[in-house]
Amino acid sequence: MRGHEHATTKAVGAASLVGALLIAATMALAENSGSPGTANQPGTPPAAAPATPEVTVLNNHEVEGILGREVRSATNENMGRIVDVLVDTAGQVRAAIIDFGGFLGVGSRKIAVDWNALHFPPPGKPNAYITLELTRDQVKAAPEYQEGKPVVVLGALGKLEPLPE
Repeated sequence: MRGHEHATTKAVGAASLVGALLIAATMALAENSGSPGTANQPGTPPAAAPATPEVTVLNNHEVEGILGREVRSATNENMGRIVDVLVDTAGQVRAAIIDFGGFLGVGSRKIAVDWNALHFPPPGKPNAYITLELTRDQVKAAPEYQEGKPVVVLGALGKLEPLPE
């Protein structure tokens, strides 16, 4: 029986040694591969903790959507509805696309109007109109906005200005 106990002890000892070697080899491989969550190699800076996103709370009385809002002239003529907003590559708002004219979508045209030509109602008056300081005739004479083509914007003084591409 004594020989049998000795053989079992050797087998258990060998299995423990093999397991320890496997764990050590796995850890060494992970350190060399630079896997996330492993120890840093000499000369590499420690990984930065993920940044917490910044949160801004906007009060309902300070903001509102403008798509679909009606636009009126200074003389209270219906000029159409804002259907899109154009921004440049820096993210600055450049123009509003107004669906102008027509009846129930028939015969209407989309016109790009300079953002600065629009005047927004003061906060807290959600049903007030957005006004445009251009006449109906000035808007009617403007070229139609067509997606994918160079954009010509009707400026605040009725002057046509191409948007840079």
